[in-house]
Amino acid sequence: MRLKHLLVSSFRNIEMIRVEPGKRFNLLYGFNGQGKTNFLEAIYLLGNPRSFRASRLPEFLRHGTAQALVCGEVESCGTVSQIRLTLEHAGRRVEIDQKGIKRASDLHGKLNAVVFSPDDTSMVKSGPEARRRYLDRAVYTGDIGYLHCWHEYHRILKQRNHLLKSPDKAGMDVWTEKLAAAGAEVIERRQRYVGLLDRQLQQHYETISGGSETAGISYHPEGIQAADRAGIRDELLQLFERHARSDERYGTTTAGPHRDDLLLSLDNRPLKAFGSQGQQKSFVLALKMAEMENLQTIFNEPPLLLLDDMSSELDAQRNSNLMTFLTSRDIQVFITTTEPSPALVAATAHCSVFRVENGNLTSEGNKTHE
Repeated sequence: MRLKHLLVSSFRNIEMIRVEPGKRFNLLYGFNGQGKTNFLEAIYLLGNPRSFRASRLPEFLRHGTAQALVCGEVESCGTVSQIRLTLEHAGRRVEIDQKGIKRASDLHGKLNAVVFSPDDTSMVKSGPEARRRYLDRAVYTGDIGYLHCWHEYHRILKQRNHLLKSPDKAGMDVWTEKLAAAGAEVIERRQRYVGLLDRQLQQHYETISGGSETAGISYHPEGIQAADRAGIRDELLQLFERHARSDERYGTTTAGPHRDDLLLSLDNRPLKAFGSQGQQKSFVLALKMAEMENLQTIFNEPPLLLLDDMSSELDAQRNSNLMTFLTSRDIQVFITTTEPSPALVAATAHCSVFRVENGNLTSEGNKTHE
């Protein structure tokens, strides 16, 4: 998968950018606050219904403008497609080859991209919500059906919570059964995905960190032992029954997939408590490499890799290990950093370098090393 051409207009602090990215490595450097992450975000939004940053729609629009535009020419499995994203205060529109799409799922797989950013690393120390957000986004990229079941679960959850706040609890059993059925599908799909990541994680962790620790990721929903959807549904019904009093007391559903957490571990000990900062960064990046491997298996081609703020996220040795790994794979990579490290450029056989300043992108040509 390749991004062949990109046009960004009135997006955040970017007034207008037209660029033909390099086929392999693209290095964007500049001081903080100049628009490097905005550039990566524009690429990501071409293939995803939500940003990898917490953003409201008006925040995408350049100050004083009514509309932002992101257009990309994408080559996938030998076919070139045009993706056009229009962002306005009232909403967004996506067109593929000049035809508007009606559902977010219509965009699925058109431009696959995996992001590694400072926010991803912070999820280790954050609460369960950050890890659930990561998990849901990662599952969706490879599982087109997940978005529908996730929305269905949260639609039913909203109805049940509304009923819990109401003095009239008529119909509670019906909504609880519906929530268990929808939740079982969410859990089943999450379990399957985490199982795939866990099998791939260890090899990538060793590659990036050079360490010998055993890296692991697991998902253990509260009260769930079953692996099949019917069994999960029955156990969820039992879980909701056990939490019935607390649900009524607090006026909200206090257990279920919307409260679950991921366990990240090294040598069977919680990464959050026992992992050093370097180990945590290596772990999260290894997760991203596992995501990429999973997507390549599903779509028969690797996704784009977006590496944000490399200068702060990885030390020299981990940078070197990562670049050695990436140069061995046929992946289009976009890297942002504050300084165009000679070691970073030299690690690649071919690198397109761009300077970012005040939302403008200036090409400094291709750096080639034989």
